Amino acid sequence: MTATVRYFAAAKAAAGTATETMTLPGGTTVADVVAAVAADHGEALARVLGACSLLLDGRAVHDRDEPLPDGATVDVLPPFAGG
Repeated sequence: MTATVRYFAAAKAAAGTATETMTLPGGTTVADVVAAVAADHGEALARVLGACSLLLDGRAVHDRDEPLPDGATVDVLPPFAGG
């Protein structure tokens, strides 16, 4: 199966890319994707991921043990400042 991971703001800077496509085994969860991208991109992204919200196909992830469907898109959204 494949999944697309899209990074925004500080996550994009830490990953060094805006998007990537991953080939994953069936049964992969959101938590598995987070662990894989942290391992692939190093400590800077791992730190940012701890504060990030995630979207799975456009909806907020509340359970990171949720399995990904084939072709899923995971958005990595760090906290945004605003006023």
